[in-house]
Amino acid sequence: MCGIAGCFQPGGLRADEARSTAIAMAETLEHRGPDDSGVWLDAEAGIALAFRRLSIIDLTLAGHQPMESATGRYVVVFNGEIYNFPDLRHDLMARGVVFRGRSDTEVLLAAIEAWGVGETLVKSNGMFAFALWDREQRHLILARDRAGEKPLYYGWMGRSLLFGSELKALRAHPSFRAQIDRHALTEFLRYGYVPDPMSIYVGVKKLMPGTYLTIEHPSSDMAPTPYWSLRAVAEAGVAEPFRGTAREAIDNLEVLLKEAVKMRMEADVPLGAFLSGGVDSTTIVSLMQAQSSTPVRTFTIGFSDEQHSEARHATAVARHLGTIHTEATLTPAEAMAVIPRLPHLYDEPFADTSQIPTFLVSELAKRHVTVSLSGDAGDELFGGYRRHRLGPSIWRAISWIPKPLRAAAAVALLAGTGPPGHVMAALNRVTRQITGKRSFSERLGQSAEMVTAESPAALYDYMMSLWKHPTRLVRGAYENTQPSADGRPLPHVGKVPEHVMMYLDSATYLPGDILVKLDRASMGVSLESRIPLLDHRVIEFAWRLPLTMKLNHGTSKWLLRQVLYRYVPQQLVDRPKQGFHMPVTDWLRGPLRDWAESLLDENRLRSENILEPGPIRQKWREHLSGESRWDYRLWTVLMFQSWQEASIQATLATAAA
Repeated sequence: MCGIAGCFQPGGLRADEARSTAIAMAETLEHRGPDDSGVWLDAEAGIALAFRRLSIIDLTLAGHQPMESATGRYVVVFNGEIYNFPDLRHDLMARGVVFRGRSDTEVLLAAIEAWGVGETLVKSNGMFAFALWDREQRHLILARDRAGEKPLYYGWMGRSLLFGSELKALRAHPSFRAQIDRHALTEFLRYGYVPDPMSIYVGVKKLMPGTYLTIEHPSSDMAPTPYWSLRAVAEAGVAEPFRGTAREAIDNLEVLLKEAVKMRMEADVPLGAFLSGGVDSTTIVSLMQAQSSTPVRTFTIGFSDEQHSEARHATAVARHLGTIHTEATLTPAEAMAVIPRLPHLYDEPFADTSQIPTFLVSELAKRHVTVSLSGDAGDELFGGYRRHRLGPSIWRAISWIPKPLRAAAAVALLAGTGPPGHVMAALNRVTRQITGKRSFSERLGQSAEMVTAESPAALYDYMMSLWKHPTRLVRGAYENTQPSADGRPLPHVGKVPEHVMMYLDSATYLPGDILVKLDRASMGVSLESRIPLLDHRVIEFAWRLPLTMKLNHGTSKWLLRQVLYRYVPQQLVDRPKQGFHMPVTDWLRGPLRDWAESLLDENRLRSENILEPGPIRQKWREHLSGESRWDYRLWTVLMFQSWQEASIQATLATAAA
């Protein structure tokens, strides 16, 4: 696990300046790779590659990067792991390839020389982002793993193509211009994260998962080439579902998961796992312990407020499995102390409040191990979120109503008059299920908007939206209305709303929120996190499963649970989903009130000329009064404001230096 960065300037670079700039870019990523660093430069060709290393496999100098291929044609900086590199290495040795070390990076280069970039990516099972320079063709190739576990930003700034694992590396280049993308900002305020392929800056993108990009010159086609497609996987899985028995499905999933876990236990450094005591993390730890000759190390963060703590459940699971368990109980003050670090950790606005405990459990694990496995992605793949049941239920409650009648009902609701009784009954069910503690007018407004949803995708988008109309908050902004990871139409996954919602979660929320949260939190303390459930074979099998093997008579993640019950008693893990949530509602009315007030000050907002103060101040007043709960919406604004403040301070510090 590492940090990569670099610059490509066709026409050439000044060697001394380029080297010092590349070093500066890499130094911003020291937390991602504290063990080693390196720079490779071809000034005449205009390419500079920079690297920071966190040593995981082959701790010797044979794993040093940037690394050249055996023939000298290719040079790479590589972040991540190729888990099946021993198999690839065996195949390459059969072709006569001789290796000088044991690293997966060397295997990657040999594979590219033997098979080319596209075929190598298809053959590789891993999480990664890399930049590859082809000295023969004089072009740069950027690539990212299938699920988007590892980040990669890129963009032209003048005549220079900048790229890096985090935005801070790009900001260290003298050509970088930090102009906020107001379209991306509206998306952030809606979802709490900046969706791929956008970044918060104009001219900078994230490389989409499962693609690679070839860059020859500034006018070259910048369209990434897909080598794996979640869209194609979803369509194929729904079209050709698994037709075996439930027992066969359980057996197949267990075999896939055991192999995925075993591959991710390969390391030359201490290894452990996060354990919340929920279904997903308990499944991963159970399969780890079943394949380990020694007790697995597990880590849990507990909170003094039992309402927000799963620690006792994790402890019970650890005791049953016989792991070496480490738990830390934190006070609210310790959790809130992380907040000033968030802008630097996440590098662009990010507002999932579970970012705090994710960082804290990573910090705890790093005291004992260098690699930690995680149970993330089980909800997206196997139907674990409440919205996978609630959303389809709402859709079926309203979709039978003719569109003109739904539109009329919405108008009637907003006008304060009642729609027809049978329509009102459906709306009442919707309102009770989703609006929660809101003012009467707010409940009417949300019901009116939901009843006009034209598709399950539109309903999903509404349910996932924090600010329902974020363009009203951002001056000079517009917004994409297509709820898709890349703006294209949704895949053909039938008319089943559960499939639509699980696809959108996997295509948007997973890479944009969950994987960003885990990567930045863990790498912020130089800890490598690995996610067995994102093995592409597991993803492909999950999409072949009939819906009843995911959501079965109200039981979520049914098939995954059946695998888990072979290792852990059902009563240890069967309980309502809790998650990593922070009591931000009360914090904003108490210990964080002054901090929030300064960031939401009306005069400050007006002078910055980015956000409209009116709707923000209104929600702030309602939240403080207890009239409504707006912590999630307000947190997005606070995270943007604190990020912007930190960015300005960093710019001023750089200028002063």
